[in-house]
Amino acid sequence: MAGQGSGGNVIAALCNVFIPGLGQLVQGRILAAIVFFVICAVGYATFWLVIPAIIAAIAHLWSIIDAAKFRPML
Repeated sequence: MAGQGSGGNVIAALCNVFIPGLGQLVQGRILAAIVFFVICAVGYATFWLVIPAIIAAIAHLWSIIDAAKFRPML
């Protein structure tokens, strides 16, 4: 991927809109993908406890922004 703002980052960010962590997986960042997915899955699964749902929503947005702004280290 060419860097921030590249087509690959846009695709990764769009993947994260549907499934948190999928964009990081597309970028090859497996640990980040697992962390974002688990945080969001647990938070959304316990939505009746308001605080975990809010944390999950913040993590979901963070995963989208993280995928969009990712720059591989050379």
